[in-house]
Amino acid sequence: MHKHEVVVRFCETDMLGHVNNKNYFVYLEDARIQFFYDAAVIGEKWNYVLASTKCDFVSQAFFHQTLMIESMISRIGNSSFQLDQNILDKDTGNLIAKGESTIVCFNFDKQASEALSDEVRANLEHYLVNV
Repeated sequence: MHKHEVVVRFCETDMLGHVNNKNYFVYLEDARIQFFYDAAVIGEKWNYVLASTKCDFVSQAFFHQTLMIESMISRIGNSSFQLDQNILDKDTGNLIAKGESTIVCFNFDKQASEALSDEVRANLEHYLVNV
């Protein structure tokens, strides 16, 4: 499991005093990109597209709260994989939101998906969990 920490900034909250829903996608993206680097999923060039993403909001987050984003792989296909993410309160471990993303290996010259390399597949398998 990959872990990434963020602290909620004031500008990420809304008039209700909690984190605005759009910012959860920013947190998930921030953790996803760091996961790509730490898991050595990207090589010399960026060759992935985000095919789908969703976020279920479970509880609220607030200004200056420290969040821990856990990222894990739940499925590895021929040319894509699914990244599941949990946003937790770092201090209590309480679940705040759950995210899912389907990421596709993409050849931008051919404008088509392509198979994951054996190296990338092996790196992803280190983060594979049973769902």
